[in-house]
Amino acid sequence: MKIVSRRPMSLTIRVVLFVAITISVCLILVRHLLISSIEHHFIQQDGEELAVIVHSIEDILVQHNGQVADEQQSLSLAVAGHHGVFYQVSMGDSRPFFSNSELDFVDAAKEAPVSTQFNQSDIQHWQLGDNMYRGVVTLIKTPNVEYRVISAIDMSFHTHFLTELRHSLWYILLGSCLLTLLAAWLAVYQGLNPLRGLSDKMRHIQTNKLDVRLDKHAVPLELEDMVRSFNHMLNRLEEGFQRLSHFSADIAHELRTPLTNIITQTQVSLSKVRTNDEYRDLLFSNLEEQERLNKMISDMLLLAKSQNGLIKPQKQSLYLKDEINALFEFFEALAEESQIRLQLTGVMAYVSADQTLLRHALTNLLSNAIRHTLAGETVTVRLSEQSPDMISISVHNPGDTIPQEHLTHLFDRFYRVDPSRQRHSDGAGLGLAIAKAIIEAQGGMINVASANGQTEFSILLHKTF
Repeated sequence: MKIVSRRPMSLTIRVVLFVAITISVCLILVRHLLISSIEHHFIQQDGEELAVIVHSIEDILVQHNGQVADEQQSLSLAVAGHHGVFYQVSMGDSRPFFSNSELDFVDAAKEAPVSTQFNQSDIQHWQLGDNMYRGVVTLIKTPNVEYRVISAIDMSFHTHFLTELRHSLWYILLGSCLLTLLAAWLAVYQGLNPLRGLSDKMRHIQTNKLDVRLDKHAVPLELEDMVRSFNHMLNRLEEGFQRLSHFSADIAHELRTPLTNIITQTQVSLSKVRTNDEYRDLLFSNLEEQERLNKMISDMLLLAKSQNGLIKPQKQSLYLKDEINALFEFFEALAEESQIRLQLTGVMAYVSADQTLLRHALTNLLSNAIRHTLAGETVTVRLSEQSPDMISISVHNPGDTIPQEHLTHLFDRFYRVDPSRQRHSDGAGLGLAIAKAIIEAQGGMINVASANGQTEFSILLHKTF
């Protein structure tokens, strides 16, 4: 099944959508609260007016106490000055004997609650024709008669007002949303201007112009971290390109030297007829240069694998005393020839490491230490616990102090403290770089320190118990 990757939504659309949703929700909420508040106000207003009507009618009925003719005349004047007010008065369940209009609320109020006192909660909504009314049914008792009074108020004005208000609010909401979306889009567009400026500057950065840096003071505060990170990335890229450039020059020089030797010796030998011994010497000399080339290529391949994470150490528990003694036996002849003594001290422990790789790294360190130790001196390997689960392997040798400015570059490929030294005798300059790559591939660390005629390479590895 083919997986289709979707492009993420643009920042402008995300911001505009977020603003649109937020503004819409807020405006709808405000609209709902406003309509509810006005409706509640109208209910309170109508309730108060109904209470006035009921009390006026009650006063008239109590005052006349069953004198219908007088009651009808007085009731006709009970709510003078009130518009849209309707009421009907009947005795018990009989038909109304007085009504101030032709509207009949008897059927509409049939299911309404009846109480002897006006109560706001008893107000009902009735519909007659196309109009809505808000009304209440009250039972008024006089010493001789019991009256049933139906009072109602026309809600048409309020309903029309609320309908118009709802429409107006919808238009206001729509207009506000459109205006807000336009403002949000403009804000995002203007807000992204600094990013467009950075993009233009980044577009002109080339591999031969890695010294360009972005000005963090020329961008908004929110982009300062991004500019700082980008400049830091350019620093690393520039450093990496410089190392790559130096590496290319170094490797060309290292490969050219043995090849030049082979070509020169062969040309000289072929310039005239030689004896068999001379041809044999030529072949031995060429073989040495070819072996040197082969070792250099193998070391470079190992470094390339380590940089790409292709070295997979086969870790096992190794007893360091046995590993160091095995290396001492390997270097015994060279040490005797150089009149140097090898010494192992410290805590004997087990470490978790790949035996072949660990011996390779320690071989490079011991070879380097022996090469830079004067005759009669001692190269010492010290083992010490750095923490409950880490152990240090230090290769210590007396010799010339390495200047501080060279220490951080000792593990670089083809790096030499003294470039004037004979390359043939000092090797290709890859030994320490390989040692560092091997140790780091096994989860360890390697450091170097040099002072007062003493140099020490320290390896940190995980212990096994």
